[in-house]
Amino acid sequence: MASGSKTVIYAAIAANLGIAAAKFVAAAFTGSSAMLSEGIHSAVDSGNGILLLYGVNRSNRPADDHHPFGYGKELYFWSLVVAILIFALGGGISIYEGVKHLQHPEPISNPLVNYLVLGVATVFECVALVLALKELNQIRGDMSIWQAVRESKDPTVITVLFEDSAALAGIVVAFIGVYLGSTFGWTWADGFASILIGVILTVVAGFLVVETKGLLVGEGANPKMLTSIRALIAADENIVAMDRPLTMYFGPHHALLVLNVEFKAGLTPQQAEATIDRIELGIRGAHPDIKQIYIEADSLKKAVQGEPLG
Repeated sequence: MASGSKTVIYAAIAANLGIAAAKFVAAAFTGSSAMLSEGIHSAVDSGNGILLLYGVNRSNRPADDHHPFGYGKELYFWSLVVAILIFALGGGISIYEGVKHLQHPEPISNPLVNYLVLGVATVFECVALVLALKELNQIRGDMSIWQAVRESKDPTVITVLFEDSAALAGIVVAFIGVYLGSTFGWTWADGFASILIGVILTVVAGFLVVETKGLLVGEGANPKMLTSIRALIAADENIVAMDRPLTMYFGPHHALLVLNVEFKAGLTPQQAEATIDRIELGIRGAHPDIKQIYIEADSLKKAVQGEPLG
């Protein structure tokens, strides 16, 4: 995993720990349900960052006999756990607190404390979001941000990016809830804001679950990479046909590629071997994420003996 991704996680953890403490203090002083939900949200995000770091460390272990392709998919597993926690703890508890506040509404006291905490939280969340976007921009190339999110194989950056986006949306909702409750005496607004924060977190968690599940069950390369691989193979004069390239990611920057090709007739074993080396060198140069390449040549025996290819 790139050090930049770890920096994003460290920044998110530090910001969320401080923000969570401030929000809980503000909720205790003002009685705001929305602030309590926001405090829970930030606390959950802090714990999620720690779990992501744990997943990063576990995924970096070297390959062994039990896991010959390494432990990269452990990062995907812990990212899935994080998504579930966002749904259960972040979204679920926020909705529960909002419903409870609607059933027993209480007026908000000292709203200025809430505004101050929300303002400080906005600054910290914006810094963390900018760092996550900067990391995403380094890997997205000419893709749009949405395309990069969908195509990325690094769940850490995507998780932090969506957590910070949800946090900023939650801050806006909490601000509106506190403002309506304190200015107009609408005691229901604070509870409704808490419910809406829970809904935002639930939607984000659902998206992260879908994205992480695809990686966990064995997601392959994107269409652009597959097209490039086909072009590299087709350009070699000693290859006359090939099947669909088979790929699978075992980590953010660790992909497996399996190829089935047909050599032209009349190649010597040395020429066939040189062709395979040339193909592997070209693919690795164009796509560093591909760590293992396995080339099957069903027609190799026929080719080196000079028999026509079927």
